[in-house]
Amino acid sequence: MDADVSAIVLNHNGRGYVEAAVRSLVEQVPPCLEVLVVDNDSRDGSAEELLARFGDRIRLLRAPRNLGFGAGNNLGLRQVRGRYVLLLNNDAEASASLARELVAAAEADPRVGMVAAKVLDHRRRDLIDTTGHLLYPDGLNRGRGRLEVDRGQYDACSTALFPSGAAGLYRRAMLDEIGLFDESFFLYGDDADLGLRGRIAGWGCAFAPRAVAYHHYSRTSGAYSSLKAFYVERNRVWVLLKVFPWSLVLLSPAYTLARLALAAVGVVSGRGAASRLARDRGVAHLAVLTVKAYAAALRGLPRVLAERARLRPLRRLDTAGFLRMLDEFRLTAGEAALKD
Repeated sequence: MDADVSAIVLNHNGRGYVEAAVRSLVEQVPPCLEVLVVDNDSRDGSAEELLARFGDRIRLLRAPRNLGFGAGNNLGLRQVRGRYVLLLNNDAEASASLARELVAAAEADPRVGMVAAKVLDHRRRDLIDTTGHLLYPDGLNRGRGRLEVDRGQYDACSTALFPSGAAGLYRRAMLDEIGLFDESFFLYGDDADLGLRGRIAGWGCAFAPRAVAYHHYSRTSGAYSSLKAFYVERNRVWVLLKVFPWSLVLLSPAYTLARLALAAVGVVSGRGAASRLARDRGVAHLAVLTVKAYAAALRGLPRVLAERARLRPLRRLDTAGFLRMLDEFRLTAGEAALKD
């Protein structure tokens, strides 16, 4: 690997976690071109702690407020100089060879615009968080292999649908063509939107199984929080309307009903993320939250459709190609509704 890769860590009140994330990037072998920390208005002293520990080995960029995932990372993406950009969550740690392995996978094919890492659970390091993502036909996504014991079952894979926002590499040339993160998403689904925009523009996504990172899953908002449930459901509608072929958009309500019906079964039987939230906050709270997510999605409809029109000249993947991609990386209703 040459050193032409920049790394970005987006931080918001990450004290106790972000120090390890930054250290793991500073200690990459060979070193990154630069390590940039974008601080999203932290109030826990974590930004000052990073400066005290790492000094001029990092660049610190302070946002005026909490901009969310997309806008915060975009602030960094507009500043870095590398031909490749490595994004790492502030609650993740990179293995020493993460950048080298990711870049090697990208360099093998000039049409690879993204590379997914193997992300493992930080506490149980034999447990998979994600090896790239799977996609349900209504726009919902989930990490491939999530919560499976890592026995090397995905190590023979050379491709992924798109990288997780927890740890992934992006080619600058792809970002220059398709644009940066959609800042209106704020949390969750940003990586799906960016990755699928890259895919419909004709860029590929590689999977580098020896590029390993360790992640504290959903530390920011909680794995079963109302905040997460709202943004996941609202933003998957926006992903659907922005990038899916119209034929699938028209069919998507049937897929959503099937998924929600299975989620209701899960609430009764105690299976899946929805059941955890319903247990903590009640079924009525979950129903109201879902309605609010759809109302918020509809309020954003004019902007989303304008974005879809903007993407039309970039589309190189036709409907048949999109369907083949969906078949290859398909998330089933059972996985979407009944797994944690």
